[in-house]
Amino acid sequence: MTDEKTRRRWINLGEVIALAALIVSAFGVWIAWKSNTADKPTRVVEQRQAIPLTLRGTVRDDGRELVIAPVEASHALESLTLTIKGANPIELGSDGELAASAVESVLDSKDESKGPHSVPVRIEARYVEMGKDRRGGGSYTLRYRWDGGGLFGGRSLRLTSLGR
Repeated sequence: MTDEKTRRRWINLGEVIALAALIVSAFGVWIAWKSNTADKPTRVVEQRQAIPLTLRGTVRDDGRELVIAPVEASHALESLTLTIKGANPIELGSDGELAASAVESVLDSKDESKGPHSVPVRIEARYVEMGKDRRGGGSYTLRYRWDGGGLFGGRSLRLTSLGR
């Protein structure tokens, strides 16, 4: 008989634990339902991440000019500063037009041999993205070649490309 009483006691204890779990669960459901009715609808707003500035160069007028512009259409240039090591910086406006004559005047080495040449440049830019003023830039390689020469003609520098 004691075994039967012990067994009934364990059944009653199990029923009490199950009933307590049911009450706690119901209380949790009630709290979740109550907090949902108090919340206002959630507004989802798309937030765009800032895109790093990347520049590209487009050759114009047979290499007499190189237009430096952002790759991303959402970037609007305010100003560019191009620096060749050991020379004064070349200030460009928001149009990003770099004249070959400006580069020719700041080049230290007058290696005027035929063939392609390149020089590392540092470009600092101020631009607008998503209505905010930003700064960016980086290290690029400016490629050029020398044209002309001959018996009476002088040589002139022609810009060929701008790359990372």
